[in-house]
Amino acid sequence: MRVILAPDKFKGSLSAPEAARHLAAGIRSANPALEIELVPLGDGGEGTVDAAVAAGFTRVTASVEGPTGGPVDADFAVQGTRAVIEMAAASGLHVLDGGTLVPLTASSFGTGQLVRAALDKGCTDIVLGVGGSACTDGGAGMLAALGAKLLDSRERPVAPGGAALATVSRIVLETLDPRLAGTRFTLASDVDNPLLGPDGTAAVFGPQKGATSAQVDQLEDALERYFRVLSNELGMQSVDASNHPGAGAAGGTGYAALAVLNAVRRPGIDVVMELTQLSEKLQGADVVITGEGSLDRQSLRGKAPLGVAAAAEMAGVRVLAVCGRTTLDDATLRDAGFARTFALAELEPDISRCMSHAGELLERIGATIGMELAAALEEEISLV
Repeated sequence: MRVILAPDKFKGSLSAPEAARHLAAGIRSANPALEIELVPLGDGGEGTVDAAVAAGFTRVTASVEGPTGGPVDADFAVQGTRAVIEMAAASGLHVLDGGTLVPLTASSFGTGQLVRAALDKGCTDIVLGVGGSACTDGGAGMLAALGAKLLDSRERPVAPGGAALATVSRIVLETLDPRLAGTRFTLASDVDNPLLGPDGTAAVFGPQKGATSAQVDQLEDALERYFRVLSNELGMQSVDASNHPGAGAAGGTGYAALAVLNAVRRPGIDVVMELTQLSEKLQGADVVITGEGSLDRQSLRGKAPLGVAAAAEMAGVRVLAVCGRTTLDDATLRDAGFARTFALAELEPDISRCMSHAGELLERIGATIGMELAAALEEEISLV
């Protein structure tokens, strides 16, 4: 029996590779004869670089500016001329100084520095995963790091952060790194929001980054000015990009990628499954086990476990899910493609202990799955 382990991260507890290793240890403890292959995943956000490295890419570390300008060591992945960049590594909520949210001034500058570092490695095909960002600056910081000049009415550089975009009067793109013209960009994002409006990045995601109602309005006005100034440079290309699904991803960094870098948006899980060749690896497998920290309504909108379930259905492979907790009923889980779902919270209802002991609990669940698979295999053999 061949088993594929393809979990996403258990946020706050385990990375995807760690989750896969603990699950594998539990299964092997109960059923050492199984053939197990680990294919940890991500959905374009945190964990995407880990998934690429597990698939054979080389991890590269660069020193960049974090969301507030302080130094951050951020990893990206390289294989040949292809790079995978995780915006959260440079400009994410988890790298904020002291964890303090700064919705008006957080910048995406470090993400642009990661792109430059990939260009320095000779990469001409860059995947930009944009989940988990701390900023709402429309990707202005990223563009500035790549050579663009954002100037106010007195021809002075505009300060970092979304709020400062209220002062932008001119954006010079001729100074962008010339290597960008020969580089293909993929925007890996599950977010389909536009840049502006009630469904835009400030209104929907600003509060998650610490913005008050008044600050959301301030960021919205600043982004609208930024959009108008950039449209003076790009015309309808900018207008189309602002309304394109994914423009609102990562505080509007999706907009900058679409409008200026000519990126093509694809669902994050599709990109990661392609990087890891999951569909090919599912051929001939008997079972695939996927999961993430919280299996909930948000998961149904295209998170990693749903992508795995869809690929497994096409390959005719049975799917089991593991998670920290689930808010979905059994019927919904079955309709999503999961034959069985195992939750850590069923073993340890205390959430803090569940998170701190996630590895141990995953091994216990793995042992249970290993025993059930052994029993199923014995039954099949006896029927033959």
